[in-house]
Parts: sequence; C-alpha cells; structure tokens
Amino acid sequence: MEYFQKNIVPPMVKMGNQRHLRAIRGGLYVTIPFIIIGSFFLIISNLPFEGWSDFLGDFAPKLGAPVGVTFGLLALITSIGIGYNMAKEYSLDRISGGVIAMVGFMVTQVNSEYKLVIDNFGSSGLFTAIVISLLSIEVYKFFVERNIIIRLPEGVPPAVLNSFASLIPGAAVVVLVWLIRVVLGFDITAFLAIVFSPLVFALNTLPGMLFFEFLVCLLWTVGIHGDNVVGSIAEPIFLQYLAANTAAYMAHQPIPYITGYGFHTLFVAIGGTGATIALVLLMITSKDKAYKSLGKLALPSAIFEINEPVIFGFPIVLNPTMMIPFILTPMVLCTATYFLMDLNILARPVAVVPWTMVPVIGPFLVTGGDFKAAIWGAVSILISVCIYYPFFKSAERAQLANEIEVTIDQTKAM
Repeated sequence: MEYFQKNIVPPMVKMGNQRHLRAIRGGLYVTIPFIIIGSFFLIISNLPFEGWSDFLGDFAPKLGAPVGVTFGLLALITSIGIGYNMAKEYSLDRISGGVIAMVGFMVTQVNSEYKLVIDNFGSSGLFTAIVISLLSIEVYKFFVERNIIIRLPEGVPPAVLNSFASLIPGAAVVVLVWLIRVVLGFDITAFLAIVFSPLVFALNTLPGMLFFEFLVCLLWTVGIHGDNVVGSIAEPIFLQYLAANTAAYMAHQPIPYITGYGFHTLFVAIGGTGATIALVLLMITSKDKAYKSLGKLALPSAIFEINEPVIFGFPIVLNPTMMIPFILTPMVLCTATYFLMDLNILARPVAVVPWTMVPVIGPFLVTGGDFKAAIWGAVSILISVCIYYPFFKSAERAQLANEIEVTIDQTKAM
C-alpha cells in the first residue's frame, strides 16, 4: 500500500486533473441530456406490453425520429462540448472554441467527392471529434497567445469582438484539417478507428471489463475519483456500444454489445462505485450507533448512486479491510451480469438512463423494459450484502470494542 501511495497515486492524481481529460469529460457530459431524451422516445416506442406496437401502428416511426437525431449527432455535439470546455481551460472565448471545434470536425467528414456526409456524426465519429476538438483549441490558443488575431476598436460589442478574434484561428483550423483530409486524402476517422480498435474490442470482453472495474475501485480506495480518471478513456467506447445497440434494437436485430453505457453504472456500481448500497443497508441494522447513524444519513444519496459519504465517512479510503469487498463485489457482479447477458437471459443496454437512477428501476429502463433485469438488480443487492457482511461485521466488532475501551478509560479517569 505504501508503494502504491508513493509511486502510483501521484501520477494518477495528476492524470485525473489533466485539463484535456477534464475537457473530454465535460464534452461527453453535454451529450447525455440529448441521448436521454432520445432514449425516452425509444422506450416509449418499444414498451414491453402485449399489443403496444399494434396500438402505436403507423405512429411508431414518428417516435423513432428523435432517437435517430439525438444518437445520430453524438459526435457533433461532443465536438462542441469539448471545444467549449477546452477553451474554458485556457480562458479563451468558450462559444468560439465550441464552434471552431465543431467546424474542424465537420471538415473531417468530407468524402472523396468533397461533399459533407453525416454518416459519422453519430457514435462512429466520437474519436475523431475528441482528437480534432482538442487539436482545434490548441491551434486557437497558439494564435491568441501570440496575438495573431484581429483586434477591433474599443466600444465594439463583445460578441462582435470575439467573432473577429476567432477569425484567424478558425481559418487556421479549417486549412489544417482541409490539408489533411482533402488535399492529402487522409481519412482521419478510419485511421482513428484502427488505432483505438484494440481498446474498443477489450472493453466488450469480460477480462477487459474486470480490469476496468478493478482499476476504478482501486483508485477510489486511495481517494482518487476512479470513474473520472478511467471513465474519460472508456466512456466514449461505452457510448459507441450503446449507439450500436440502439440502432439494432430499433431495427429489431440482435443486440451486438454487452457492456454498453449503463452496464457499469446500473448493473455493477449499485448505489455507487463498489456497490456500496449493501454497506449502507448493513450499517442501518448495525449494533453500533455511529454506523447506524451514518447508514441513515447515507441511504438517501446511496439510493441515487452517490456514495462519497460512505467512501470517506466509513471510511473505505485507505481501509485495508473494506478495500477487499469494495473491489471484489463489482468483480462478482460484473462477471455474473456479463454471463447472463451473453446467454441472452438478460437483455442488453439499449437506452441511456441517468447514472443516478434508483437501483432495480435503472436496469429495467436501460434494457428497454426487461423485467428480468429489474429482478436481477434486486438479486445483485442481496449478493452485494452477502459479500460485504463478514467484512462489515469484523469492522463493527472492532468499533464496538474500541468504544467499550474508550468508555472504560473515561470511567477510570473519573
């Protein structure tokens, strides 16, 4: 543990605070409301009730239109979000940053006939959107820092001032991407798909997901927000999986991916990373007053997947005993859920549901209304309680013994 704290934690902390990763996270967060809206229409158009599709009739394709738009613009929205957030990191004009990044991304989507195509505006263009958006803002920053911008007289409205200030940097971005994509004929999207293909493949396998869960939980045990650090890299891939699943679901075809967005947040991280809702339930029934009080205080947030009160209040951070179930529980739930989906016993994720969704309800919604997923959500909580139980009881006994010892010392002092 000492070696981990001295040699592993510092670079991980630095990585978690890295401005480019923060901008990527911020850009991806911008997409979430829109794909939740699209998922709402998806669920409504495919409710698992007998006769529902007959009831909708010709109206069903109309419900599918918002789904196609929201999921079909995933990369384009991401480019705006990353550009905005990256400009914020550099104290540049945020609106200009978002627009420059978006235009840079769109130039990459010109085909061999020099026409704009929208095929990769969705999840397939996510990696291109990320890379080009970051590059665009770096170019923007380069020109602003060297004062290579158009300056207008004082008194000009800020909106006009910022638009002219971004003219030269924006032109530089367009020319740079145009040279790469059009003049040289280099397909950036296809190239990045090849570069990231090993990672894309790994995160839809059980070993890859187990490593992901292990790393996320391990970082949390030393006080680092593991979901932010590792999720910045994995989340675009999970969103790609989900978009492909959604398209297959709407076309009534087999769902291709198991670990789409929602697999980790709703099936594995029940009550928060580490499935700590189990620990909260155990604390509520504890013989120790301090644990019982903490459990009651933590329950409302745990229901909505927020578990910082448990991680730092119990604590789990730097607690060798509780680190074991905190890491082990997600590994068990990940393995079991993966096999159940692989065997088609449980439906796979097809809709975006907020990560703060209540357990049991979340799995039901993310799978498009699979009642078995809701039942599995309840069973997963029971499994988590069973894993945490012996470790919690050990901590409880130590806590009670410590309180008795303190009481004896206080009595002697009197």
